[in-house]
This record gives sequence, C-alpha cells and structure tokens, in this order.
Amino acid sequence: MEKEGKLYLIVGLGNPGIEYRETRHNVGFMVIEKWASELKIPLRENGIARYGMVQFGDKRVILQCPLTYMNLSGRAVKLYKERYGVMNENIMVVHDDLDLPLGRLRIARDGGSGGHKGVDSIIESLNSKEFPRLRIGIGRPRYGEPIVEYVLSSFYEDEVEVVQKVIELAVEGCELFVSKGIEYAMNKINPQNLVKGGE
Repeated sequence: MEKEGKLYLIVGLGNPGIEYRETRHNVGFMVIEKWASELKIPLRENGIARYGMVQFGDKRVILQCPLTYMNLSGRAVKLYKERYGVMNENIMVVHDDLDLPLGRLRIARDGGSGGHKGVDSIIESLNSKEFPRLRIGIGRPRYGEPIVEYVLSSFYEDEVEVVQKVIELAVEGCELFVSKGIEYAMNKINPQNLVKGGE
C-alpha cells in the first residue's frame, strides 16, 4: 500500500467511442489524453477504463478515463479508489460545465453535481460529495440547440483555438493539484480567463 497522501487519481469524464471523441462532453478525456501524452505514458484499457500510472515528483498518479459511459462513471472511480486505496481528497474529477463560459476553469474541493450526470454517478458511488473537481467551462448553446445535442456536439469552429489553451491550462491545474495542493492550484487557475487573455 502506498504511503498516505502519496497516491492520486485524476479522472477525466467523457464517453467512449469515436462518435464522441471531439465533443464538449469529452473535454475531461481530452485533458487526461493531453497530460498522458506530455508524460509519455500509454493509456491502457482494461474494460472499465483507460488508465496509466506515473511517478510525478514524490507522488504516484493514476490517470483514468472511465469507459462506462458518462452516467456510470462512478463505477470506474469507485473500483480504482478501492483497488489502490486512494483517499477522496486525492481524487480529482475533470469535467465539462455548462454554467462556466468557455475559457474559464474552476477548481473546487467538493460540492454538488450541478446536474452533471457523470459527477452525480461519482457522488452516488463514493457516497460522498467530498472530492476535488476541475470544472471546464463550455458555455451555453449559441443557436438554441437542445442541451443534450449541444454537449454531444463538437466545439464551434471559432472556439477550437481557445479549447486547446483550456486543455493545456487544465493539465497545469492537475499538475499543481498533485505537486502543490488544491489551495495553490485554485489560486493559480481559477482567476484566469483565456478568452480575454488572462486577468
């Protein structure tokens, strides 16, 4: 068993399958894939998740993309939490958020789901709301699209450049969470506004 506090689980939420790959709802997957690429670690599949493990400083980090589809994300999170003995405070869930504009990110210690079905599933599976989140703003539909259609669609063409910057900042947020703690990560990431070029 790992020393207490030395093992982290970073979970990006999304749906498996090529048809969902570039959609707004899969921005959590995009963050995990980007970080894994930067760390040069493969994400292996075991049926319930794509995952990779890496040493990050003096911490051990598990990167995870659940393959259960969004509404059952909690199954994969609970399995890995129990298998590896990860404390809730060391589980960071990265997910899209309709209530934040694109270009804004929010790291929080805990909270409700805000109606996000993946986060709902994790709260139910862990029987707790007390786990950190990294919420990535995707904004609201511009053209009156139904919400389900909007989150399962690709970003608008004029958003793609900002999305890449957002993913990079989210990776930085995950790194800071692991290396320097949630307070430091919140203070560094939450004030930033990538649409206006920073505040």
